[in-house]
Amino acid sequence: MKKIKKYLALMLVGVLGATTFLAGCSKEKKKEESNGPLHLTFYYPVNVGGDTAKIIEGLCAEFNEENPDIVVEPIYTGNYDDTVTKIQTAIQGGTPPDVFVNLATQRFTMADTGMAMPLDDLIASDEDGKEFIQDFLPGFMEDSYVDGKIYSIPFQRSTEIMYYNKELFKKAGLDPEKPPTTWDEMLEYAKKLTTDDCKGVGLALNSGSAQWTFTGFCLENSKDGKMLMSEDGKKVYFDTPENVEALQFWIDLQNKHKVMAEGIVQWTDLPTQFLAQEVAMIYHTTGNMANINSNAEFEFGTCFMPGNKQLGAATGGGNFFIANGISEERQQAAWKFIRFMTETERAAQWSLDTGYVPTRQSCFDTDIIKKYYEDVPQAKVAYEQIEYAKPELTTYNAAEIWRILNDNIQAAVVGDVSVEEALKNAQKEAEEVLAEYQ
Repeated sequence: MKKIKKYLALMLVGVLGATTFLAGCSKEKKKEESNGPLHLTFYYPVNVGGDTAKIIEGLCAEFNEENPDIVVEPIYTGNYDDTVTKIQTAIQGGTPPDVFVNLATQRFTMADTGMAMPLDDLIASDEDGKEFIQDFLPGFMEDSYVDGKIYSIPFQRSTEIMYYNKELFKKAGLDPEKPPTTWDEMLEYAKKLTTDDCKGVGLALNSGSAQWTFTGFCLENSKDGKMLMSEDGKKVYFDTPENVEALQFWIDLQNKHKVMAEGIVQWTDLPTQFLAQEVAMIYHTTGNMANINSNAEFEFGTCFMPGNKQLGAATGGGNFFIANGISEERQQAAWKFIRFMTETERAAQWSLDTGYVPTRQSCFDTDIIKKYYEDVPQAKVAYEQIEYAKPELTTYNAAEIWRILNDNIQAAVVGDVSVEEALKNAQKEAEEVLAEYQ
């Protein structure tokens, strides 16, 4: 652990040093661009199926056409984990992306390391900036703040929902219009849906994804609404009796009840398995709605994540950030790009094209969304569930805390330790990492 802390400290020094170096770089960039349009580098991840990357590139091309004085260069950076690494590497090398999409859960780290700038001044100088911010759904804006300042703007946001195969429900003697609403019902349904060729239920247990689903299950099993972490991101509550019970339920789905595939179930495999009818119900992001709706050769339904003591789910996905230390001219251009990408009609169309939840309240007044929900009523579930959702595991040094929780969950899944030991170990390791922020 001491080695990990030392590595993180060195990395932080490198990031902060690179950030102070950016001011010098900005003069060179301005000089290079004096005879032509301003070039902005835009990093973006894709963590769902479908044609999301092509859609983003198309939107950037549209922005460039409408703004001949600015050229946004979109750079696909892999999944969210890859994106964090590439942003850090670029900043350390003195060539940061001007604007980027990163997990909303990284906001504490983005602020603490100086990788991203607070946006309050840009919002204040925008003639309708206050109204713009107020139009975003509170459930998504909730995880844009650090110490009262806004560090990011919601973009590709989602909640995790349940997808289920209505045809397999019918074959199992289940009402396809009555999906499970509780853990007990989900288990009962999964037993009836499990055959030699199909598992009843699937949820992702791989590193980087388990913590999202686990956040939802822990909220569903919470007595007092306590999350996996404190609101200020400085404490975690991994080893509570309720969370132990939630993780044990996962393990029992695999080993005791045999209704879920054994071992580490991969996030990226679940949609493919669902479409191949190898699993009847899956917990997955609404960001896969367009992919499943386009490719399912059977009638499917969606529903809230089944609850236990209460309903619950985790919000997730990526927000727009602007790199710290870039010139004011580049800040203004990046802000203009963010406003373009999150404009009401465009955000509504983005939801239709990808399955992500519309981020602004005004989106739901558009003809685009009204017709979309009429044609694809399965998509409306995610919006309705936001009332019961909270941000997924979000702390300082989030990447390390995620690794700790995921590694220990996986240790329990493969049987190396008990559920109690896994979460006790995770709690201890996380407290050591977060000690410096107390």
